[in-house]
Amino acid sequence: MTILDQINANKRLEIADAKKKISLEALKSAPLFTRAANSLKGALREPGASGIIAEFKTKSPSKGMINSDAEVTSVTSGYVAAGVSGLSVLTDNRFFGGSLTDLENARKANPLTPILRKDFILDPYQIYEAKAHGADLILLIAASLNKDEMLELARTAKESGLEVLAEFHTEEELDKLNPYVDIVGINNRDLKTFKVDLEVSVRLGRLLPAKTLRISESGLSATKDIHYLREAGFEGFLMGENFMRTTDPAQACKQFISEIGEGKPEHGERKKN
Repeated sequence: MTILDQINANKRLEIADAKKKISLEALKSAPLFTRAANSLKGALREPGASGIIAEFKTKSPSKGMINSDAEVTSVTSGYVAAGVSGLSVLTDNRFFGGSLTDLENARKANPLTPILRKDFILDPYQIYEAKAHGADLILLIAASLNKDEMLELARTAKESGLEVLAEFHTEEELDKLNPYVDIVGINNRDLKTFKVDLEVSVRLGRLLPAKTLRISESGLSATKDIHYLREAGFEGFLMGENFMRTTDPAQACKQFISEIGEGKPEHGERKKN
């Protein structure tokens, strides 16, 4: 059983437990449920957008504890002040140290910034959870879902007023792309082996329709990575660990965004993985 299999098996148990505790009706009556969502797609295509989607994540299965002292309100507010295009908040607790409370606190602190609920979405119930706690978009991981499940969940999200970020890692998974997806994310980290390779983004990005809004995820740590991927047609860059492992994630993010604007590296220069 891979780590992804373990996460999904645990997630199904969590979903069943959550359904017993909080009804759909209760979620739909939450104060945040009726708010209009902020568009990450629009934010990424704003003139002069940094393209950085900064993530709040305190631990991961591959690295263990990353930053046990980080506080979601101050970190995410600092990210926004640094000039990010959007935020990503982990809500899986067992494997990533997150919570729906983190998502809600990030929303209250940053009312105008698009926020992704970063989790392993397997059931429509989680989409209503996301909306009730202030998310603007959800993540659908192709490796965790079949084609019909991707379609059902993406449609449910769109009908609920949320945007959809669909994540892919292999060419075969691209068959699960559907018209309800707003943004395509290419994960450079294999969720089964955790190996990272930026060329995954470049290779799969070439296979997408020309107007697809592409973001690259995982393994991004140098400004030359961003320039290289921008040249390959990517408009967004999901980054978490690179900032979160520092003592001041917001300052690290601010410095990184500043460096992005200081000029492109020599042609072809990029991070070696």
